[in-house]
Amino acid sequence: MSSSSPHVATPMPSWLPRLLGFFIAIGPAATDMYLPAFPAVEATFGTAPGTAQLTLAAWFAGLAVGQITQGTLSDRFGRRRPLIVGTAIFAVATLGCALAPGLTLLAIFRALAAFGASAGMVIARAVVRDLATGQSAAILMSRLMLVMGVAPILAPTVGGLVLTFGHWRFIFVILAIYGATCSYLAWRILPETLPADRRIVLGGRQQLARYVLILTERTFLTHAIMGGCGGFCMFAYLAGSAPVFIQGFGLSPSGFAAIFGLCACALIAASQANARLLPRVGLSRMLTIVARVSLCATTVLVLLAFSGVHILPLIVAPLVVVLGCQGFNNSNASVGALQRHGSHAGSASALMGLFQFSLGASSGLLVGLLTDGTPRGMAALMFLGTLGAVIADRFRPRS
Repeated sequence: MSSSSPHVATPMPSWLPRLLGFFIAIGPAATDMYLPAFPAVEATFGTAPGTAQLTLAAWFAGLAVGQITQGTLSDRFGRRRPLIVGTAIFAVATLGCALAPGLTLLAIFRALAAFGASAGMVIARAVVRDLATGQSAAILMSRLMLVMGVAPILAPTVGGLVLTFGHWRFIFVILAIYGATCSYLAWRILPETLPADRRIVLGGRQQLARYVLILTERTFLTHAIMGGCGGFCMFAYLAGSAPVFIQGFGLSPSGFAAIFGLCACALIAASQANARLLPRVGLSRMLTIVARVSLCATTVLVLLAFSGVHILPLIVAPLVVVLGCQGFNNSNASVGALQRHGSHAGSASALMGLFQFSLGASSGLLVGLLTDGTPRGMAALMFLGTLGAVIADRFRPRS
């Protein structure tokens, strides 16, 4: 399956990567901002420690389902309209989260909000594929990741500040305003990068056949598995870090936000180094190096966690390395998966997201079940994710 030549009516505006970063950041912002509020959410609803993580699993499940739908819609109707509607759905559902009377309804609204937010995540990647391929796409994706990387730094910090001065429900009010802003910007500013003559109208059976065809392509499958395993590792950290650092180490929400920001800085720095190193190292070799380094770091983390070491810097250090590796892996695995699917980048991007967020949902659920105030559950799941990425890399075609 070969890619078709990108067709864009006008040259890419210099501001477009920043706008795409703003759209794609809706996912990590909505994921991370309320992590420091887990204990407060459980206290409000009178539920047991660890139960708030179920809302995170619902969020990841909604992202997984939304990826498939939004990818199909963007291939059929273009990039702008599904993005406008999806971010509007996110804004309305997030207001529902702010008003939820119980944990069950909070989880339902979170899943619905994730369904809408997935539009920003899928369609931004598809726009990149519309405009560029190969190393050019990887460099553009890395620049987009710089904008997206601000979200993991600011989101938990903002969440911690809200908890200092107000109720956790205000976190969702802020996110609803963000979603409404995304919808407005998509309507007013975003150019359409998929012309009408390249749009694909398929029935349900035809679309299913297309997904099966994409999944049988080895280059896509191995890169997508690497990205999915990276997501499994990443979301084990996202769901498990709040109980580990707030409850296990006794940090305040602002202290937790500082550690979270440090790890996010590593992710951003790596994503920018990726753009500079790719021309010299190459995308394929970079993926192999990063997978192995990440596995080594999680092996150290597992050994520390299960040996009972309770020294904060020793736990944080391998986490910084793993999150830095994700800065390389996220953009490169996405570009590798999409490189042979330019004519239906939305569908391929949707499947890529399905791998990442379905595995993320399972990781978030498992880490909730394994929460015991120690890093053991988080460390074990992160190790499994990096091990899966190394195994997938062994079967990946070399370009």
